[in-house]
Amino acid sequence: MTQRVLSLMILITLGAAMASEVLKPHPKALPNKHAPGEVDRPEMLKFIVANPITLPGIVVDETSAELVGEWEYSTHTPPYVGLGYLHDMKAGKGTKSVTFTPDLPKAGWYEVRLAHCYNARRSTKTPVTIHHADGDTTVRINQQQEPEHDRLFRTLGTFRFEAGRVGWVRLSNEGTEADKVVIADAVQFLPVKK
Repeated sequence: MTQRVLSLMILITLGAAMASEVLKPHPKALPNKHAPGEVDRPEMLKFIVANPITLPGIVVDETSAELVGEWEYSTHTPPYVGLGYLHDMKAGKGTKSVTFTPDLPKAGWYEVRLAHCYNARRSTKTPVTIHHADGDTTVRINQQQEPEHDRLFRTLGTFRFEAGRVGWVRLSNEGTEADKVVIADAVQFLPVKK
């Protein structure tokens, strides 16, 4: 392990320690099977956001999402937000989902971004439904592609939401490849002036 990678791991561990004061692993998710520091892409460690409260807008991490079906934690493929990310274990296709529900301070337009790590083992057709003030919009995303915002977040679109906890974003594994995993990490809502 190079000195640079070791230094990054120390910083991430410190950030995760601070985040752990706020974040606790989702009680319904299975624990991570990888040892601390066991990663497949050490060059991506610098893109980890250890504490989601440091991000702009309203961020809903997987730690406070609603899970349907068995999801497992991992930190093997950085980057990610918070403690790690969830994956569907290539199992139960069509029966699993993760719903991120923000508490929006005011009604208006928000750019919605989804965080996920990426590589060739990911689904190329992950369905994501955005429930907004004007109905539901479903998009399919390729989780093998690098997200455009800091290699971590991808824009799903800009939508109008009511204030409070009436809107949501749901990621599922319905219609995804049997040999690929679906990743669920965090959703960011950024206010937009229209």
